[in-house]
Amino acid sequence: MQALVTGGTGFVGRQLLGLLDRPTVLSRDVGRAQRALGSAAGRVIGWDPLAGPPPAEAFAGVDVVFHLAGESVAEGRWTTAQKARIRDSRVIGTRNLVAGIASAESRPRALVSASAVGYYGDRGEEELTEASAPGHDFLAEVCQAWEREALAADSLGLRVVLARTGIVLGQGGALAKMLTPFRLGAGGPLGNGKQWMPWIHVADLARLYLHAADTSTIRGPMNAVGPHPVRNSEFTKALGRAVHRPAFMPAPYLALRLAFGEFAQVLFASQRVIPQVAAESGFRFEYPKIDQALAAILAKAA
Repeated sequence: MQALVTGGTGFVGRQLLGLLDRPTVLSRDVGRAQRALGSAAGRVIGWDPLAGPPPAEAFAGVDVVFHLAGESVAEGRWTTAQKARIRDSRVIGTRNLVAGIASAESRPRALVSASAVGYYGDRGEEELTEASAPGHDFLAEVCQAWEREALAADSLGLRVVLARTGIVLGQGGALAKMLTPFRLGAGGPLGNGKQWMPWIHVADLARLYLHAADTSTIRGPMNAVGPHPVRNSEFTKALGRAVHRPAFMPAPYLALRLAFGEFAQVLFASQRVIPQVAAESGFRFEYPKIDQALAAILAKAA
């Protein structure tokens, strides 16, 4: 498989690059992308997703495009300007990527494009599969627009997969931000802890991207989450056990709303997401259970 990757310098992107042979990386920061490749062979091409399409020659010989680029939703308060950056980096960036594919002399056969479980909004106890309806909040609307832009590649003859990703656990990312309070014994559930958390180990996520690229029957939405979502209270107890600290200090919604603004709604959203497409296509998770995943991550960090 000859692959092109956007977002290769990010937490998930670096994991994916480690599984690819001589990938092409599109990045705004060429030096950082070269460091992400490390000693592995590959090429880096400069590209600003908001400035226009990537050069057509970037797609020469490429079989599959993995599109992971996008502004982090968890950095800073959701001001009007930050919400615009979150949306534009996904919607305009994906539109420009597809425009680049359209102008390529030789087009890839597949586009595996990141999306997010934010597509579903806050859904309480409802079990959510790829066939479930979208939500109506800001992130849900961004995900719908993001996916529409990716699906435009279908008319160019590409098989498009939309990887609706949950909380990604690994050395870095969201878990790194959680560990300090838990190690100090100040961790605990968000509110009453009853909300469902869809999660996935970063190694499983990278393997799932490759599985989607290699499996011709996968087309359209694919929930990129582990097979056993947990309630927030279960997750915090598991993390407390993993670091051998108590985890009983709840974080009230009002305090987090004051600290994070509108983003606090995302932290308290309940999404019981099931990876039905992955399961039915034969994908096997290395880390299906939360205790197993956390133990492996923390053992490697020790």
